[in-house]
Amino acid sequence: MKKLLPWLFFILIENNTSAQPISDAILHKYWKAQWITVPGSSANGYGIYLFRKKISIPSRPSSFVIHVSADNRYKLFVNEKLVSLGPARGDLTHWNFETVDIGQYLIAGSNIIAALVWNEGEWRPEAQITYRTGFILQGATDNEQVINTNTSWKCLRDTSYMPLKVSVPGYYVAGPGERVDMQHHVKNWQHADHADSSWKPAQVIFAGMPKDLLGPYGTPNGWMLTPSLLPQMELTPQKFKPVKGQEGVRFTVKSDTLVTVILDQGYLTNAYPQIIFSGGKGATVSVGYAEAYYIKYPQKGNRNETEGKTFIGRRDSVFSDGSFRQVFTTLNWRTYRYLQLTIKTVNDPLVIEDVSGLFTGFPFQYKAKLESQNPEFNQMLEIGWRTARLCAVETYMDCPYYEQLQYIGDARIQALVSLYNSGDDRLLRNALNLMDHSRQPEGVTESRHPSYTPQYIPTFSLWYIGMLHDYWMYGGDTSFLKNKLAGTREVLNYFRQYQSDDGSVRQVPNWVFTDWVNRKGWSAGEAPKGKDGSSSQLDLQLLWAYQLAAEMESRSGMAAYARSYERNAKQLMKAIRTRYWDESKKLFADTPEKDVFSQHANALAILTGIVDQKAAAGIATLLITDTTLAPASIYFKYYLHQALIKAGMGNNYLQWLDKWRENIAMGLTTWAETSDVNTTRSDCHAWGASPNIEFFRTVLGIDSDAPGFSRVKITPRPGDLKKISGEIPHPKGKIAVSYNNTGSNWLINIELPQTITGILDWKGKKYVLKPGKNNFKL
Repeated sequence: MKKLLPWLFFILIENNTSAQPISDAILHKYWKAQWITVPGSSANGYGIYLFRKKISIPSRPSSFVIHVSADNRYKLFVNEKLVSLGPARGDLTHWNFETVDIGQYLIAGSNIIAALVWNEGEWRPEAQITYRTGFILQGATDNEQVINTNTSWKCLRDTSYMPLKVSVPGYYVAGPGERVDMQHHVKNWQHADHADSSWKPAQVIFAGMPKDLLGPYGTPNGWMLTPSLLPQMELTPQKFKPVKGQEGVRFTVKSDTLVTVILDQGYLTNAYPQIIFSGGKGATVSVGYAEAYYIKYPQKGNRNETEGKTFIGRRDSVFSDGSFRQVFTTLNWRTYRYLQLTIKTVNDPLVIEDVSGLFTGFPFQYKAKLESQNPEFNQMLEIGWRTARLCAVETYMDCPYYEQLQYIGDARIQALVSLYNSGDDRLLRNALNLMDHSRQPEGVTESRHPSYTPQYIPTFSLWYIGMLHDYWMYGGDTSFLKNKLAGTREVLNYFRQYQSDDGSVRQVPNWVFTDWVNRKGWSAGEAPKGKDGSSSQLDLQLLWAYQLAAEMESRSGMAAYARSYERNAKQLMKAIRTRYWDESKKLFADTPEKDVFSQHANALAILTGIVDQKAAAGIATLLITDTTLAPASIYFKYYLHQALIKAGMGNNYLQWLDKWRENIAMGLTTWAETSDVNTTRSDCHAWGASPNIEFFRTVLGIDSDAPGFSRVKITPRPGDLKKISGEIPHPKGKIAVSYNNTGSNWLINIELPQTITGILDWKGKKYVLKPGKNNFKL
């Protein structure tokens, strides 16, 4: 059994990376380990490669630290146990390596170190930047040098794999399917007794080189290695519902038969599927993955229903060699709620022994709590947290099924979900680093990174400044900001070249995306533009970026930059009022011609403080009641709701969640990409998970009032609720609140970390909050 089921050892991986100290030699000197490849293999083409080495040690060590990386990807095994997957995606000038302590997996005597490395070539995911196929493993100190990659490693190409093109409608860039012929599959290759006499010695490419060390005359050798900030991803077994009342997923397909079986996970997931099957020589097992079935493309209908619907989705294909308990799992994880098995046998029956999955994702721990008399709230939080988790692996992602790309517009919202729900800022800081790395000489960042095809959405560069400000206010490391301010200055310099004499922005190139809106003047997500190429949405977003940048510069001691941005903001604010305000409608128009209006422009007007509180309240009322305004999608409702709250309507927040209720009614277990739930491309976009922020920030009222969350402001907005309580993680502990209406009074209990103070803002009156417990009867 041990030899027949190697993939079952997935569950043994632990979060043992990034916690080990890394020596100066690893960070600043050439590695003794070499990048290696399989002799005769393509440098950049599709291929799956196996590497192994036997090492002998006199006794089991308490610690044995290694550094490991590959291009494109690797799975590392020690004595048949999976100990690391990676590397975390980056770019060639920031190529991640993982640090792993494998001491617990070693034994006295002979040990087998084995690595599965693959390069998906031209089929690779858009998020996968590459130099060429390669693998490297370096012992941390002299005691571990025996493990270093060089010609002592043996290697082989596994020829059983071929790529399968994925044919799905819409923009899909998440990598190919896999076609695996088990007759040519290399089995048991991680085992000590595997016969490897025909394997070739590895071919050396060149020595490993850390980022801070360049080659001759300042030229890098391919990958510039840098330690990953991230832990190993979570791996948790998942089971499907039994087939036809049986215990587990087990059934037999007779010879010369074609059958289709649909398995329902019950909710959307990211997982490595695993199928164990026996017999059926020459049979084909096609494995399809779907978020939902279609009534007729693009209509999906209720996601709980499959009867009479059509499968459209990514597939893998496996050919059986007829042996007992063959095991198939994928190189990369798959996203699915439904797994469709289409099995065609020939002369022999095939037995499906079991079908299961291994959930994977960034190892966030949910630490927030919400208690109320309405179960709908926790249902929304559960769906939102699942959405956020599926869109967070080694980077934040817009969607796990179609793209797996880290867009700044999405990531800004995802980052605050991470902080409010888990308090874990590692993926957030990694995202900010990657976006900073993507910035171009002109000053603008790429809209998404890593991505081998550059894409520029200038508005997302402005959201980057907002995301940095969010971390500065809510995160635990305010010093992180300091080495990022130079980048924000470059972003703002980029926009200056497009500002006219009055400060308004004209003719900004590339994709000036605002939101997915199907209204007059909107095209491919771009807001309407005037004849001169200007847009109130872009001007307002730039104004907001100036305001946030001025605040960060001022509090960081850079007064000159702060004053400059304040002057820019003042000029731009005047231009916006002059160019876009429509006195008859009491609204800001999208263009200087004042022919189209939107929720977007007017929400941003409130958020930037361009109008006083009285005018903001009037605009907010129209945002709710005027149906002629171009509506915000589930994504931009994050900003719409913030504007309504700032205008004093926060007690109505729970009335604004009909789009999320529609998702639930349609059977979704994650939030859809767009507001048209029936025809949305993706069923999972974490930019819609903003309720996982606002239940805590708005309803419970827990907000940061100073950088680093060093002071707290509590502004409860319970609406019609009589009783509600909850807590969130804080960099110094946790913040817990409870509100109970007794009929004549509100009993309010607030607990802050021991070093944190703040204020309670209750119906406009301020109360001082001290560290620890605070009790009020109001």
